[in-house]
Amino acid sequence: MPGRSAGGWHWGRAAIIAAGSALTVGVPTDVIDTDLFTRMTPVRWWEYPVLVLTVLLTGMWAAIPQAGDDGRGSAGVMGSTLAAAFAVGCPVCNKLVVGLLGLSGALGVWAPLQPALAGLSVIALGAAVVVRWRRRTCTAQACDAAAALPDNEAQVAQQAVAPPN
Repeated sequence: MPGRSAGGWHWGRAAIIAAGSALTVGVPTDVIDTDLFTRMTPVRWWEYPVLVLTVLLTGMWAAIPQAGDDGRGSAGVMGSTLAAAFAVGCPVCNKLVVGLLGLSGALGVWAPLQPALAGLSVIALGAAVVVRWRRRTCTAQACDAAAALPDNEAQVAQQAVAPPN
């Protein structure tokens, strides 16, 4: 299958999704400087690492092979990516925030909350990667419980279900 390595990882899909994530989060927020958008406040130092982590984690999530056609978790990843976009966006450029809070509220209320939203979105993306990794042998019908456990617990689980000699 195109985009897969010998181990079953989806590197082609991961590269496309990571690039899409970078463009979706970075361009409209003007963290990635383009002529398409203008930012009214300067990019803050922490917005670059949040963008990089968002791109890496969405790419990792997409690269992890799944047993069967399992799309679980994709809505959470998209929501976390959207949260990252709100977190790194210019607080006074966001029409929704300015409409709800006003200009002073966007700077006085929303801007201080953005780093926390950024942290939550990165944590949620990291959790999605961990969950997808643990479910990589699962299908929509069943999950190999032993594969989701660490190695020593998996051996104990295998011994518990093995018939006696």
